[in-house]
Amino acid sequence: MTDEEKFLVDLQGYLLIKNVLSTDEVAELNALADEKFAYQNDGKLDRRTRCSTWGKPAQNLMDHPKIVPYLTALIDEKFRLDHDYCIFMREGAGGGGLHGGEGHEGDHWYKFRHDGKIRNGLCVITYFLAPARAGDGGFLCVPGSHKSNVPNSLPEDVRGLKRHPHYVIQPEVEAGDALFFTEALIHGTAPWTASHERRALLYKFSPGHSAWSQHYPSAADYTDLTERQKRILEPPSVGSRRDVV
Repeated sequence: MTDEEKFLVDLQGYLLIKNVLSTDEVAELNALADEKFAYQNDGKLDRRTRCSTWGKPAQNLMDHPKIVPYLTALIDEKFRLDHDYCIFMREGAGGGGLHGGEGHEGDHWYKFRHDGKIRNGLCVITYFLAPARAGDGGFLCVPGSHKSNVPNSLPEDVRGLKRHPHYVIQPEVEAGDALFFTEALIHGTAPWTASHERRALLYKFSPGHSAWSQHYPSAADYTDLTERQKRILEPPSVGSRRDVV
């Protein structure tokens, strides 16, 4: 990570990382999504399911080479995959309101240590397979709220997306971008207004000693795992867990 990126994470609680996935990777993942999570024409505008088990292209997102340096810098060298899912939204899909925040749950925390290192509890890398431009909807957040001393003072009409003050923003992204955010950040999902489908793959990571999900991912759900991926899928431990880098 660059010093500017560290500055932005500390300032905002999130970081947009441009061009993580190549055009070919985006096309391959979209084709895989069409195969494994085909639209059923059942009227559902918001669809979600686990995605890392779709196949190798999705499996490899748990330790994409352009993302591992961010995870080790912002969580720890012993990070683990806690859980994952995709969010696909068609025009007219409703939003999810704002949630999260420092101390909202035991593993939603952000620390800037005296040695200059940044450390987080549960964090998210969102890979975008389709763009989200201004006003399209999708990921929303309150920048800087990961360090707020009064996160519970957010007005309910703002939390429920009934009012849209200037401090709630929707970062613009292109297909192939990725976005890191800490669950200590107040964030949510705005209704989707674009004519194209929102396609976001969310991979959520924890420090090696902790977990948010009650259901640990299993190596048995994947094929041809690398040694690093096997370590990333290990259950939480404070003992002999090895570095993933």
